[in-house]
Amino acid sequence: SLCRYYSALKTMEQLENLYLPRVSQYRFCQIMIENLPKLREEIKEISMSDLKDFLESIRKHSDRIGETAMKQAQQQKTFSTALQKQNSVNYGRNMHLGRSRILESKNEITLKRTFEEDDEHEEEILTAQDLVDFSPVYRCLHIYSVLGDGEIFENYYRKQRRKQARLVLQPQSSMHETVEGYRRYFSQIVGFFVVEDHILHVTQGLVTRTYTDELWNMALSKIIAVLRTHSSYCSDPDLVLELKNLIVVFADTLQGYGFPVNRLFDLLFEIRDQYNETLLKKWSGLFRDIFEADNYSPIPVANEEEYKIVISKFPFQDPELDKQSFPKKLPMSQSVPQIYIQVKEFIYASLKFSESLHRSSTEIDDMLRKSTNLLLTRTLSSCLQNLIKKPHIGLTELVQIIINTTHLEQACKYLEDFISNITNISQVTVHTARLYGLSTFKDARHAAEGEIYTKLNQKIDEFIQIADYDWTMSESDGRASGYLMDLINFLRSTFQVFTHLPGKVAQTACMSACQHLSTSLMQMLLDSELKQISMGAIQQFNLDVIQCE
Repeated sequence: SLCRYYSALKTMEQLENLYLPRVSQYRFCQIMIENLPKLREEIKEISMSDLKDFLESIRKHSDRIGETAMKQAQQQKTFSTALQKQNSVNYGRNMHLGRSRILESKNEITLKRTFEEDDEHEEEILTAQDLVDFSPVYRCLHIYSVLGDGEIFENYYRKQRRKQARLVLQPQSSMHETVEGYRRYFSQIVGFFVVEDHILHVTQGLVTRTYTDELWNMALSKIIAVLRTHSSYCSDPDLVLELKNLIVVFADTLQGYGFPVNRLFDLLFEIRDQYNETLLKKWSGLFRDIFEADNYSPIPVANEEEYKIVISKFPFQDPELDKQSFPKKLPMSQSVPQIYIQVKEFIYASLKFSESLHRSSTEIDDMLRKSTNLLLTRTLSSCLQNLIKKPHIGLTELVQIIINTTHLEQACKYLEDFISNITNISQVTVHTARLYGLSTFKDARHAAEGEIYTKLNQKIDEFIQIADYDWTMSESDGRASGYLMDLINFLRSTFQVFTHLPGKVAQTACMSACQHLSTSLMQMLLDSELKQISMGAIQQFNLDVIQCE
């Protein structure tokens, strides 16, 4: 024990300085004098051996120490959050209590562990000494100090701990694959610095604040480089979110011990951009699935209950439709409320990362709007553009897509309100970013309109190709050609669908179709391979033109 070694050293000192010089003429006294340095070295070696065992012990236990410290930090944060929700009368007193409790627990390195016993939850207070026996450090430091070798011990301890720090900071190659990999990495680092903070507070000079700050700055640079690399491998937004939560707890824990962590929160902003990218990729798949499953027909509602279910998912108002009796149809198809719901889910998912970043509500509101803008202008826009170009999307589907985008565009103001409500920021705030959904849906409509004109012309071309005029016929059939009647019937039914479109779009589509048909008929008549035309053929062609008119 320390007392035994210390007593031995004091006895040797008394023998050497007080008693042995008086009887130095005796041979056995000379032998004792010669052996005293060896005994001191043996005591040093024994204490150093204990120290090495201690260093090995804290290396093994650092993850457990860190884990309990991080749990304690989470409990303190929960406690502080609860205090903030108290009424204004008790607010100041409770916050003072919260701060006192946090400061006390920091200096005592109080680590809490909750366990279940006889179906009742009890709480056990664990200190660093409960997890690790620090006596070898005190003993070795004391012995080396008594022998005048305190500086040698200091240098050895710090050198060994620096080596251990480098090992702790080296991650497993597969760390990025699971949240447990990250958790163990953070726990080991926290455990390391909790031990150093404890040594700082209970010894004189073995560990200094300058030393721990230098060690932390070195560690922080390494940690940031490791996290930047490993997080870039992750394509699962849920795992990135869990990583963020771990980093926040990690940072809050070490900040509680006086270590600066601003650079970690700066890193979280980098990881947030990556998180948003993984979200955008995930939601791109969700949007594609929704569009793929849609039947592009107006939503039928048989009764009031079904109607309420739809409008509870999507903000739709139409006084004229309200007057109609059931059953009736809503103008949009099933994908519209589903897309709207998924946009809101994206906003919630984005908010999850923005929480606990120590940022103001205004900044969080701004972040949400920017990420939502990316979802609308990049992800949803791309999905809509790809949908419109798909071969199986016909004229009826294109008309429905135009109607759908009109309703989604009108719903953008409700998304603005939704973001303001969850961030408690007024939309009149000067720095609030706006949603750019209007341009997304307008662009999609323009693309759909263009595709309608193209498909109409292609369909007209198909009918024209089956035209089989007998340019030498003696007289006409007395009625319009069969292919043309089929074409006109097709156009009539198609234009009927166009009545659901905005007037300008329907009018442009009709004009475009008529113009293309007119041009095609003219080209047929003026074909260079057509050498001669009989009067009967001209009369037949004239009947077809009249029918078109």
